[in-house]
Amino acid sequence: MKLKNRSQSRAFLALGAMAFLALGFTLGRNAGEITPATIDSAGELIGLTFSPQEKDSMVNTLTNQRNNFEILRQTKLENSVGPSLVFNPLPQGFFPSQVQQEYDWGLTTSVALPSKESDIAFLPVHQLAVLIKNKQLSSERLTQIYLDRIKTYSDTLQCLITLLEEPALKQARAMDAELAAGKYRGPLHGIPYGVKDLLAVKGTKTTWGANPYKEQSIDETATVVQKLEEAGGVLVGKFTLGALAMGDVWYGGVTKNPWNLKQGSSGSSAGSASAVSAGLVPFAIGTETLGSIVSPSTRNGVTGLRPTFGRVSRHGAMALSWSMDKIGPISRSAVDNAIVLSIIHGIDEKDPSTIPSAFNYSARNEVKQLKIGYFKSFFEGDRPNLKNDQAVLEVLRAQGIELHPLELKPSVNPAPIVNMLMVEGAAAFDELTRLDLDDQLVAQHRNAWPNIFRSARFIPAVEYVQMSRQRTVLIQEMHTLMKDYDVIVTPSFAGQQLQITNLTGHPALCLPNGFSENGSPTSITLLANLFDEEKLIMLGRLIQENSDWQAKRPPMFDQ
Repeated sequence: MKLKNRSQSRAFLALGAMAFLALGFTLGRNAGEITPATIDSAGELIGLTFSPQEKDSMVNTLTNQRNNFEILRQTKLENSVGPSLVFNPLPQGFFPSQVQQEYDWGLTTSVALPSKESDIAFLPVHQLAVLIKNKQLSSERLTQIYLDRIKTYSDTLQCLITLLEEPALKQARAMDAELAAGKYRGPLHGIPYGVKDLLAVKGTKTTWGANPYKEQSIDETATVVQKLEEAGGVLVGKFTLGALAMGDVWYGGVTKNPWNLKQGSSGSSAGSASAVSAGLVPFAIGTETLGSIVSPSTRNGVTGLRPTFGRVSRHGAMALSWSMDKIGPISRSAVDNAIVLSIIHGIDEKDPSTIPSAFNYSARNEVKQLKIGYFKSFFEGDRPNLKNDQAVLEVLRAQGIELHPLELKPSVNPAPIVNMLMVEGAAAFDELTRLDLDDQLVAQHRNAWPNIFRSARFIPAVEYVQMSRQRTVLIQEMHTLMKDYDVIVTPSFAGQQLQITNLTGHPALCLPNGFSENGSPTSITLLANLFDEEKLIMLGRLIQENSDWQAKRPPMFDQ
């Protein structure tokens, strides 16, 4: 079977409903003889009927296909092996700029060092950077503060998988020695951080949050971790994720929201967001496929950046969906996320999906020259937390920002296209299903991975390609909509924008904007054109410098 698709078809995903039922496919048992009756059963699942003559003609072909599937399964594919066809989010005629300019973070020249260690722990990266550069605070002391907080609070939050105390202190001392010798690597010099435990770090476990892999060790280090180390970052821990990047349930429990310990922290970047929120690290690396940075950033009251698809290398990261996975920072401010992105972005020969593009943030750029839109209908009606969302618009208007109303009305429904994620996930964890290893996962409800992966095997390959083609239409339509605006403001979960922009690869910045009636944090999201993250940072910084939502601390951990 030969598949053709411009961007995201997966050659070995040609295992669909027609194929599997018509082949008499049954997990854990030998397939039986293919007959017209099995073809009828397959047809019921995919909404097609065939004449007796057509079914008779198909029997030999389907038998041959099944034999070929068995040959395919004899070759073991590691999760790190991606498909030969690579998703490209660029609409026709669009190419990002590759002219990189010098960064100007607009940082203050001095910061007062707090007397309380808890106050130090909750400082944003851009202030910690000044303290370290001015030698008011050593990296070793700062690292020890965070290590102590992790030891004190991580069990309560169930947010930690691996503590890296010895290597962290070694790196911190090295950064202090370099600074004393006059070498300064930049604003991440000596800054502690954590990563989501789907990123490989040589010499550590990389568990993916799931029982079948909880003792797994991958003999390499992810590109993003290498880049952060080269920039002077100090890796202190690997944090939890919902098993195989879904939710906040992992093999060790449920990661908690520091604002409400009776509530999970959402996911799947559960531990990263929880740890930042509770002051266990100033920033952490998360990943998003369909909301896994935006959702936990919202729940935990922190600031998350989902970069453009292809902006950041995924080498060394667990693959869930090759055409949707994205890696980005979670921190206390928009500026912090920009500093981290400036380090981790860039093309990587080990990740064929990376796209060369400049990231040109400068504090000297005038934010009021940006054209700002907002999805008008999402800010109307009777919806939970609507007043918090409207308050963001008022902050912008008070700063002289003109807001342009628009609507999000694509011609294709994104919901069915999301099934591409399910198919790719089922392929990424093929053996988990075929060898019944999925029984080891903690979550076993109908909407959990085991059932999703099983069900995805009955999505026809033809329909997968059709989803891909509709995705092409969606990409072009979103480009047409967004090219007239620098940033679009939207409630984080209103309408279908979260689905759409994850499918099209657009970047998003998720910011705290208050609290719900039950005391849980809420958020607003800023959207920009592909590879225009600097504009998200510009507007996000304006909002955060004229509000205090991001400065709030969960009371139970503010000590």
